[in-house]
Amino acid sequence: MGKQAVLSHERKTMGNGLDSVVIRRYLSGIIGGTTLNMDGFPHDVIHAGHIIIKDTVNNEFKPMPLNEAGDAYASLPSNHTYAGVCMQSATKEQPIVGIMYAGEVNDLASPFPVDAIKSSLASALPQIVFMHD
Repeated sequence: MGKQAVLSHERKTMGNGLDSVVIRRYLSGIIGGTTLNMDGFPHDVIHAGHIIIKDTVNNEFKPMPLNEAGDAYASLPSNHTYAGVCMQSATKEQPIVGIMYAGEVNDLASPFPVDAIKSSLASALPQIVFMHD
């Protein structure tokens, strides 16, 4: 008998229930998505709305780093640029996500406040708009 694949997976709940409301309007993004480098990310799940950055040295996409408490964005590391916004929640073990670089994001439903980085995000990603009802 040849190799066999396991077609069933243990069911996991990973979303925070806000995936469908954090991305208000998708206009454009990385077609097919990408796999994130999750080294140093403190949480087991990256949620929709998380800011994604790109390492300009090795072209890897990563979640925007968080502060020591893990409850707010830290500073943009050197040799990195803002790449966009995570489109859907994904586990640390399978960090395959879509990245939106043009559209509307519900800032109140985002996993972390964007107020401190909103102006630098607007300069780097002028087609991303953060708003809410």
